[in-house]
Amino acid sequence: MVDHELPEFARTLTAVADYYGKELAESVIDVWWNGLREYDLAAVQKALWAHVRNPDTGQFMPKIADVAKGTQGRTDDQAAIAWSKVDQAVRRVGTYQCVVFDDAVIHRVILDMGGWVYIGGKDEKEWPFVAKEFQTRYRGYRMRDETPEYPPVLIGLANAHNSKNGFRENPPILIGDERKAHQVRLGGTTAPLLGMKSAADVLLPSADVRQIADGRRA
Repeated sequence: MVDHELPEFARTLTAVADYYGKELAESVIDVWWNGLREYDLAAVQKALWAHVRNPDTGQFMPKIADVAKGTQGRTDDQAAIAWSKVDQAVRRVGTYQCVVFDDAVIHRVILDMGGWVYIGGKDEKEWPFVAKEFQTRYRGYRMRDETPEYPPVLIGLANAHNSKNGFRENPPILIGDERKAHQVRLGGTTAPLLGMKSAADVLLPSADVRQIADGRRA
């Protein structure tokens, strides 16, 4: 959650507390806010109302841990759905083609794991470990409510070859919701996402090095 969402969060939490006949001091609301602010507001609200409706635990006022657990379950679901899209795309489209998913976080996670072609090169024995790593990384971004910078298109073998040899590139395959996939493509960046610089570029000029060395000898 972000700072401007605090009033809405406080209203939701106060409404839940009123339902249980509890009064929340401002300092207690601050504790809740700091304990849950890493999650997105919609996920927190959904977890709070799910607790209220839970027939086993709903008779008690929830604690921060209860809401965090409910929110974690939501990110587990999101990660599983995202992985299902990746798995089906690899099996049905393959990594010869470029692809655009309808979820920007999928792009970033696949980039972090080595890229579209690299993922598709894994065999069936490795596939469960690929799935686990993908879902762990995906949950990490979702739990932080973070959409990091990502490539607009995941490049396949065909366009990698075409680009290298100056041939015309093929349009990517859109995976999932077509409208959202278009938005993902428009929102990506082609700039390198990991800054790199030669050590020579950050070394002191030789004259400065000589001055430092002369000073040490003195």
